Amino acid sequence: MSNKTNSAAFDSGNFLLQGSILAMAGIIVRLIGLFYKIPMTRIMGLEGIGYYNTAYEIYNIGLILSSYSLPLAVSKLIAARRIRGQYQDARRVYICGVAFGVTVGSVMTLILLFGSKWITANIFKSPGSALPLAVMAPTVLVFSVMGIMRGYFQGFGNMIPTSISQVIEQIVHAAVSILASWLFLGWFAHTENPAAYSAAGGTLGTLVGALAAFLFLSILMVRQRKERQELYRQPQAIAAESWGSVFTALLLTLTPIVLSQFVYQLSGSVDNSLFGQIMSGKGLTEKERMSLLGVYGGEYRLLTNVPVAIASSLGTSMIPSIVASKAQHDSAAVQKKIRLTVKFNMLIAIPCAVGMGVLAGPIMRLIFGDDSALARNLLTIGAPAVVFFSLSTVTNAVLQSIDLMRKSVTHSAISLAVHVALVVVMLQYLGLGVYGLVIGNVTFALVVCILNWIAIGKALKYHQEVKTTFLLPLLSAGIMGAGTLALYAGVTALTGRYQLGLLVSIPLAMALYGALIVLTGAVTEEELPDMPFGMRILRLCRKLGLIRSVK
Repeated sequence: MSNKTNSAAFDSGNFLLQGSILAMAGIIVRLIGLFYKIPMTRIMGLEGIGYYNTAYEIYNIGLILSSYSLPLAVSKLIAARRIRGQYQDARRVYICGVAFGVTVGSVMTLILLFGSKWITANIFKSPGSALPLAVMAPTVLVFSVMGIMRGYFQGFGNMIPTSISQVIEQIVHAAVSILASWLFLGWFAHTENPAAYSAAGGTLGTLVGALAAFLFLSILMVRQRKERQELYRQPQAIAAESWGSVFTALLLTLTPIVLSQFVYQLSGSVDNSLFGQIMSGKGLTEKERMSLLGVYGGEYRLLTNVPVAIASSLGTSMIPSIVASKAQHDSAAVQKKIRLTVKFNMLIAIPCAVGMGVLAGPIMRLIFGDDSALARNLLTIGAPAVVFFSLSTVTNAVLQSIDLMRKSVTHSAISLAVHVALVVVMLQYLGLGVYGLVIGNVTFALVVCILNWIAIGKALKYHQEVKTTFLLPLLSAGIMGAGTLALYAGVTALTGRYQLGLLVSIPLAMALYGALIVLTGAVTEEELPDMPFGMRILRLCRKLGLIRSVK
């Protein structure tokens, strides 16, 4: 890891490639998560998935408050010191991060472990979620230390350890969750609430998966110990920072990121809590509420979160890269990286949203075995959330990269306030039920997007190009959606098998969209080389006569 090598890790092409590696891992992780939820849902039923998701929302809040943002903060601090050759200071960031992670992770684990019954019963009106939450609580401590390791590698521009560890974590998570939820359901079938025990089996997979990833990263850290020692022995041009200043820098960096992520991610828990409180008052039993939340959280949100993983991964890789360019006072590179990341993200998020919207019914039926109007309508109405959450995730990462983390906190808080007001009105007064949660989910991300763009534009004098980033991909996706729906309907009518309709229409839709974004000029010959695998795509487009150069 020489200085020259590390500097190269942050060029515009490589940072997107690193982000794409992390994005591919994120997609694999989300797909594994999607597919293992199918048998798990059938094992524990919608009621059990409701308990599982409620416990998971509470766990996520504890994770965010304690350690979720540690990888981002550590990677940002290490990247800034690495680019200046301050390797001893980078080491101190890592050590302080581990100490902080162990402390706050332990505290939050104890809070969730011993407070699980009170939290689930009083705030979420779901006593059955207490056991799954208690089983999952120690994962916070494991993730705290593991997150520091991931942040260390990311700070040096290396996303591969994080990517591999995420895949390992999810594979083990899936295997243990399916097996344990099935075993627990049988073992505790005689109890008053066997679905809660089955959900606890599912959350056991979360803990074991995290332990597997932690073990992998620990082995990697030990194997690279000599290489790190060589870096630490390199002389610094400036005096090493004191332990106190490093820890202070960590806290100052971490606090706004934690607050931002906390408020940003809080909407899911707020939804569950409001739904429990209001719908309980309207006479719905816990089993009925958990079944509805099972469709909302276990099907709709689970599915729409798959493409959002790309935005999350690109945002993670972008932070140390933009920090490095900012440290070198290269504003042109900062703007180029933002432009490329947003555009690449929209090229994927927009067609995903359109595809999910037009094929909502057969997708829900194929993946979850749910052909109900409720499942179909939730995905159709809520598909735009894919675009807005992708964009808000990336813009939050931009704000964190340019030291405007407080703006991210403020924007998420404003959006959450609007979200709560809308959801209360839709649940309490309009009687929209779970549809109100979906509408609120879309509007929450939309408000964050708008506020973030205003702040980024003012801070960097930056304006995202609209035509090729949004309008042409939307036009291409619209044509793709119409063609896909017609093809699906035709194949299904001829064969009588909706599965065959999906099998034929989805690959052809992807090919059609790819050709359209090239033919319309949404992606140009000059841009492709900067995108992941761009040269291969460029050569293919030239062979097919699709590419259009912009003079």
